[in-house]
Amino acid sequence: MKEKIHPKYYETTITCACGNTVKTKSTSKELHVEICSKCHPFFTGKQKLVDTAGRVERFERKYGKKTKE
Repeated sequence: MKEKIHPKYYETTITCACGNTVKTKSTSKELHVEICSKCHPFFTGKQKLVDTAGRVERFERKYGKKTKE
């Protein structure tokens, strides 16, 4: 490897808005994120259910539902 062309590599603390901290290594000394695996709805299982039936019905009314005759 060539010398003096690579960025410095630091031990990094990643801090989430929820207060969770993770230690890792990066080229930055500190990172602040808005969401992490401790508070993300996909990982916590607290997802909001979206009523897609209303959207589908609205689409079918607007563009017409094709039926086989």
